[in-house]
Amino acid sequence: MMNLENSGVEPTVLIVEDDEEIAYVLRFMLEREHFRVVHAADGREALAQIYRMDPPALVLLDLMLPYFDGIQIVGMLRNNPAWRTVPVMLLTARAQAATVARALDAGADDYITKPFQPVELMARIRRVMRPAA
Repeated sequence: MMNLENSGVEPTVLIVEDDEEIAYVLRFMLEREHFRVVHAADGREALAQIYRMDPPALVLLDLMLPYFDGIQIVGMLRNNPAWRTVPVMLLTARAQAATVARALDAGADDYITKPFQPVELMARIRRVMRPAA
């Protein structure tokens, strides 16, 4: 996990989101907060990024994606030693308790439902990226 204050380095966030408008909003919010953003538009692109890039400070992951869903991707991340401890936050329009429980059981650190409030999302991002005490 990463200390965002006074590190001098822009932490990287991998956004996996197939809705271009939501991806745009997320990129705008995160870049304004001095994050470097990498975007994957579907499950296959996400897997390519996982094997291509160094582990980021955070993964923002849509639950419903083409090719591989968010729960499958979380499982793949948690089975990859280099990415095992990267915080993963799911973005979902599905707020059913069973779906949320499956995502958390698969290894997600948090989730937020769409549509989300930018202030709440940034607060949750700061919380999951906070170093363990």
